[in-house]
Amino acid sequence: MNINQLTSLIKRKESLLCVGLDTDLALIPKHLLEYEDPIFEFNKQIIDATLDIAVAYKPNIAFYEAMGIKGWQALEKTIKYLNQHKDEAFTIADAKRGDIGNTSRMYAKAFFEWLNFDSITVAPYMGEDSVTPFLDYKDKWVILLGLTSNKGSKDFQFTESNGVRLYEQVIKKAQQWGGPERLMFVIGATHPQELKAIRQIAPDHFFLVPGVGAQGGDVAEICEAGINSRGGLLINSARQIIYASGGKDFAEKAREMAIATREPMKKYISGLKAESIIG
Repeated sequence: MNINQLTSLIKRKESLLCVGLDTDLALIPKHLLEYEDPIFEFNKQIIDATLDIAVAYKPNIAFYEAMGIKGWQALEKTIKYLNQHKDEAFTIADAKRGDIGNTSRMYAKAFFEWLNFDSITVAPYMGEDSVTPFLDYKDKWVILLGLTSNKGSKDFQFTESNGVRLYEQVIKKAQQWGGPERLMFVIGATHPQELKAIRQIAPDHFFLVPGVGAQGGDVAEICEAGINSRGGLLINSARQIIYASGGKDFAEKAREMAIATREPMKKYISGLKAESIIG
């Protein structure tokens, strides 16, 4: 999905919502354990219930790796199911990979060729040569960790050199590697003031914004701080939506929560214009 298609999808659905598929066997409704693949069944029902509301889905790869081969099989079935709806959903492998060039090349092959995700989250700590193997895939996106939503983000990301914070250096430098049609940044929802300043540093790039719901991020604050002429935001909510109910009505309740999460986004999206889309 290219930037034109993503922006068109945002406008059509009046949504910036990304649903995080952080699927935990211990938390899904117990009746699903009767299925041959309860993780995939859970994901499928969540996707079916929210597909007309969400513009993106983000499986957190750790939740699948933790289950061994069965987890990988559930992940593969989930992405294949999402890819049956290619025009309706942007897919994100939340893998946070990043290593020396030949290793990153293998990670890219796994997630872009084998699993066929639209994008992958990448850690920038090792620098340009650890990121470019992902950018070598011309039809795929790299979502680089910029300023994360966790408490520990202050340990390193806020350290300063000559008055410039580390996360600012990362975002400025990375724009030399990829333009807004190929490169996004992860910016945590728990940093709305910093998000506003980062939008000045990277005015045209999309931001993946985790931390809404369980972590306390506010949708309206995020939109005020970060929206641009193309939308420019994918606002992720996971636990608040997918675990809205632990009963047999889990998909229905997930839909209700997805609708409620999308609602404050609508007024910001209504101002997006078709001529703002990159040609």
